[in-house]
Amino acid sequence: MRPARDREQLIKAARMYFIDGLSQQQIAEVLGTTRSNVSRILTAAREQGIVEIRINEPTQRSYRLEAELTARFPGLEARVLAPRAHQDPLADVGHLAAQWLSERLTRGLRIALAWGGTLQAMVRAMQPSPTEDVEIVQLVGGLSALTLHVSGQELVRQLADKLECRYRYLHAPALFESAPALRALLREPAIATALDAARHADIACVGIGAVGIGSSAEIIEALRLSPAERAEFESARPVGDICARFFDQTGNEIRSAVHDRVLAVELDDLRAIPVVAGVAVGAVKGPAIRAALQGRLIDVLICDEAAAHAVLADNREP
Repeated sequence: MRPARDREQLIKAARMYFIDGLSQQQIAEVLGTTRSNVSRILTAAREQGIVEIRINEPTQRSYRLEAELTARFPGLEARVLAPRAHQDPLADVGHLAAQWLSERLTRGLRIALAWGGTLQAMVRAMQPSPTEDVEIVQLVGGLSALTLHVSGQELVRQLADKLECRYRYLHAPALFESAPALRALLREPAIATALDAARHADIACVGIGAVGIGSSAEIIEALRLSPAERAEFESARPVGDICARFFDQTGNEIRSAVHDRVLAVELDDLRAIPVVAGVAVGAVKGPAIRAALQGRLIDVLICDEAAAHAVLADNREP
């Protein structure tokens, strides 16, 4: 193999990392070297001017709406995407969330992730930022039944690769055919340890689902509830979910067959995490976001203007 600082190799490694999106481990396998050497190669590429990092700020914020939200919900931190022409709200809210998380990266941090499109956008927008002694963990099992979505395991690995830190998988699906099957798995030490790690995270990042729409609807369909179970679930009038845990309009967790067949932290566990950031896009998420705020499920709201307006449209006191 040619010397690690060979310019052609620097260009090749930089292209694979910054353009093709390969991980440092994948690049190491291609180049026949180690991951630590790939890290040094990428550093050299920046130092020699082969790679120039430029941040184009696409995420203008609506400070007026942020102020309205924080006035309406005392203690809340809000970041609201301001509208602009030809905007991709999902990608831009992902940038806002990535900026928020990047500002809080410190040594010794444990970050817990849920799953979903908004978190995928956040992880995609994160800039490579090696951070010492950080751990990424899962709040919910891998959603293997929902084949159209990136699993929590994949998001954990992707974020850990960008931060060059360690991570811990929750080696189990999120959805189970029966409550006894889930209870049996919860007795496994590896599963119990992974869930306990998530409960003791310093920061949690979660998406907010709206009942009957998108992934929330897919979760219910994937569980194949009986008519009686479906009726029991709907009678509780769920409005949203976080980590596949459904809640009503006051933010209280709904106990039903759905609850008993999902592998994830409880909503009370989520409330105990020091900082929980909810990331959401679209007016359709308004009722779910508002319920999450009323139930104090999230401490930080990162959303677009449409979602913020939908939350503020209801003038009832929380």
